[in-house]
Amino acid sequence: MPPKPPTTSSARAALVALALVAAAATPAYADGGGSERWSAAPSSGGGTRPAKDGRPYFYAEGTPGTVLQDTLSVTNPGPRPRTVALRGADADNTGSGAFSLTPAKGKPEDTGAWITFAKKRVTVPARTRAEVPFTLTVPAGALPGDHPGAIVASSGGHTVGVRVHLRVGGPTLSALTVERVRVDEDAGRITYDLVNRGNTVLTPKLAVHAEGVFGTLVDRPARTLPVELLPGRRVSLTEPWPDAPAFDAADVRLTATAAGGARDTAKASHRFVPWGAVAGGAALLAAAAAAYRLVRRRRRDAAAPPESEEQDVARELATAGTGEVR
Repeated sequence: MPPKPPTTSSARAALVALALVAAAATPAYADGGGSERWSAAPSSGGGTRPAKDGRPYFYAEGTPGTVLQDTLSVTNPGPRPRTVALRGADADNTGSGAFSLTPAKGKPEDTGAWITFAKKRVTVPARTRAEVPFTLTVPAGALPGDHPGAIVASSGGHTVGVRVHLRVGGPTLSALTVERVRVDEDAGRITYDLVNRGNTVLTPKLAVHAEGVFGTLVDRPARTLPVELLPGRRVSLTEPWPDAPAFDAADVRLTATAAGGARDTAKASHRFVPWGAVAGGAALLAAAAAAYRLVRRRRRDAAAPPESEEQDVARELATAGTGEVR
């Protein structure tokens, strides 16, 4: 994590300009009709530097009960005034691990609910920028660890978000588990779940190894996944395996790691069987067995001595119930 910049006042003592993930330091833009593009970004401090040279995210640290302060910059390059509505939002993961926010109609319950703006609606004059102060109040009962959220700005049917990464002071734990590993032979992939069991945001790495009867089938070193796994979240992911064997018995091992010492391994076994060929072979064997039994029966009948005329009559009478066979 990059070093924290010096603070300028006691009210902002716990507020630092750090990125949650590596990204270009660009503000969030939205088209305003025609060629106009309005933007929202953390204030650069003093309002003299362009927003693109400032902070890409808000990063705040504080203990429960702390009230933090900062400023959002909304820039309107268009020829007309623009009114922008502001709200706080909680962060979440989509099923595939992408970063997402609570919808406009959803009520935030975490960081988004702790943000209070000086004005919820601000009108920005043409070709200028408005600085909107806000506070972030950490509740007394807030759990330690990371609480990602965002400030959402909306205008003219367009919405942009500026991330707010809050870390509440206290013990932190980086922990994850790999669960429900399964080989999807038809789709040529391995499916699995990653679960963040700690209280910090994780960017996991995954290593894949598969061993068959005659040796190693897959050996992929750890690579960073395109996932930003929030505390307490579960995501379902896939690992491609297009060149899986047609006939083998494989033991698959997935190992996930992340910063802070998080690590877990999960295994699964799978039998690759070409069922079409097996069914065809079984039908062929059944036909061969039937033909073999037929040939044996015919050979046995041909080898048996012929019955006499008297024996034939006696057998017929025995069948009718009026005689016996000697």
